[in-house]
Amino acid sequence: MSTAQPPRFDEAALAQFEQLVAWRRDVRRFKPDAVDPALIDRLLALACLSPSVGNAQPWRFVKVESPERRAAIRANFVASNAEALQDYHGERARLYAGLKLSGLDVAPVQIAVFCDGQTTAGYGLGRRTMPETMQYSVVAAIQTLWLAARLLGLGVGWVSIIDPAALKASLDVPDSWSLIAHLCIGYPVEESDQPELVRYGWQAREDWAGLVMVR
Repeated sequence: MSTAQPPRFDEAALAQFEQLVAWRRDVRRFKPDAVDPALIDRLLALACLSPSVGNAQPWRFVKVESPERRAAIRANFVASNAEALQDYHGERARLYAGLKLSGLDVAPVQIAVFCDGQTTAGYGLGRRTMPETMQYSVVAAIQTLWLAARLLGLGVGWVSIIDPAALKASLDVPDSWSLIAHLCIGYPVEESDQPELVRYGWQAREDWAGLVMVR
């Protein structure tokens, strides 16, 4: 059992955390500047400290460095994005077409994040009734990585407009793995405390109080 003394977080630390959460962004506009690989490894190490159901730690990170594999992923996005555009019409279609929805062309780092649903780690604890908690655990790790990246001056963009099966084939990963996210990481061109989709008129923030219920 650890004998380390727990830290005490004061109001100043809380205020900084509130700023961190407010300034975390889904970044799509990156500088081409290289990122020190040691910095990425530091982010991944922090992400792996995240909570997981049964301590199963089902996250699997794939650093995508091959130009051929990156090209395949970009082609995947382009095709998926064209299909998605067909779901919108009129002004909403015009807005959609004008959005920048990925940083694949410029971001120096790309990481695909998978859930290994067949891992024996954790011995199945906590997931019999809610097996989806395995994937939720991976999302928690992504959020940890996202916040840590912001602290280090890096931006993270989540590319969700993509065919998961095609991406899995492009990366040649085990069949039992399920794609959770394809991430672009690098130094952001701009920083803001407002989401880009708010700034470009796609969707305003909802009032958090209206999302809370009491029963």
